[in-house]
Amino acid sequence: MTFSLKQVRYFIAAAETGQVSRAAIQLNVSQSAVTTAIRQLEDLIGITLLNRTSLGVTLTRDGEQFLRRGRDIIATVEQALHLQRDGEREVAGEVRLGTTTIVTGYFLAPLLARFHYVYPDVRLILEELSRQAAEKAVLDGRFDLALTMTQDAQQDGGLNYKLLHRSSRRLWLSANHALLAKESVTLGEVAQEPYIALTVDDAWDNALRYWETEPVKPKVVYRTDSVEAIRTMVASGLGVSILSDIIYRRWSLDGQRVETRDLQNNVPTLDVSIVTATQRKLSPAAKTFTTFIQRIVSSPQLPQ
Repeated sequence: MTFSLKQVRYFIAAAETGQVSRAAIQLNVSQSAVTTAIRQLEDLIGITLLNRTSLGVTLTRDGEQFLRRGRDIIATVEQALHLQRDGEREVAGEVRLGTTTIVTGYFLAPLLARFHYVYPDVRLILEELSRQAAEKAVLDGRFDLALTMTQDAQQDGGLNYKLLHRSSRRLWLSANHALLAKESVTLGEVAQEPYIALTVDDAWDNALRYWETEPVKPKVVYRTDSVEAIRTMVASGLGVSILSDIIYRRWSLDGQRVETRDLQNNVPTLDVSIVTATQRKLSPAAKTFTTFIQRIVSSPQLPQ
């Protein structure tokens, strides 16, 4: 007997969210369906993939390895589906694309190899800069399109925004932090902790907008442009931070674990959008790229 793509997808969702309940919401299925699928997968391959606790799930060492393989499996199937959909259609040309640091590193980079595999004759010219500069370059015609974080973007000014991905913000904390005893926390509780602020891509300016309505403010002890620096500092117990799921990884570079907790306050999501010029048509190559990205991100139902 072999395992199914459904079992792999359910395992990946649980591993990435850290909780079966979150995975079930993401997959739009019951918690029991996720639990059963993962148990069946573990029985079939003969290894334990997840450690179960009252607070959620964590990957075993074997689980870490299988997560990488599982992602490769899903990516391979997605590529095959794209080839099947596109048939014999040949697409060539170049796409001038602007992105920001976070979007490049944590959203776009994992998709580039898949795109080049399916469309080897399309050349992507990628430039990384601020959101405002990228959007101006689209408006001026220097870029065909941009991928930016758009939670505060204005839907006018000659630009069109197509939402690709909505990423929740959660509290990051160390594996032995006292707040892990709670299922969710308030911004008031966060304000009592040393806070590490991410400053890249206007992240701190955006954070201040949801703090400004609070009677308390975070006690910032460090500011940095580096996501990996924050991950290591949080895991080491130097402070906490509120960051989006799109950049969350469970392990720091030195092998320490980073945990998360939901926030009770109404903290806005981080949204990634395709930005195009309203009055200018996309080239065939640029249109192909936008369609491909939307297909991948929409997580189509794969054969099971």
